Amino acid sequence: MPSESIREELSDIENLTEEKIEGLLRRFLEDLKEGRLEANGWPMMLPSYSVSKTALNAYTRVVARRHPGMLINCVHPGYVKTDINWNTGVITTEEGAKGPVMLALLPADGPTGCYFDQITKAEF
Repeated sequence: MPSESIREELSDIENLTEEKIEGLLRRFLEDLKEGRLEANGWPMMLPSYSVSKTALNAYTRVVARRHPGMLINCVHPGYVKTDINWNTGVITTEEGAKGPVMLALLPADGPTGCYFDQITKAEF
């Protein structure tokens, strides 16, 4: 996310709420309608996709905090060669499945509220 203020808002895990995420999405939609994405620090490359993925990652942290007895994480499988991208992906579906399968098989004391880039824990 290009905007430092948006990144800071989403990084404040202790105070992050569904309402704050929804407010962020409302601001994005308003800026999109008014043609103010770049001026207000939103991503310009695939903006709707980028913001929706960012919101999903933020919701992951909120839900994980709300349910500490569950392991709730999100994973980016990589740029997988599938029909959705006209088979332009660079990794196979088998390679793309490694991260989701790894998370599905985490031990009970595994990480929660995290983001994984394929099989590696990464920053949001």
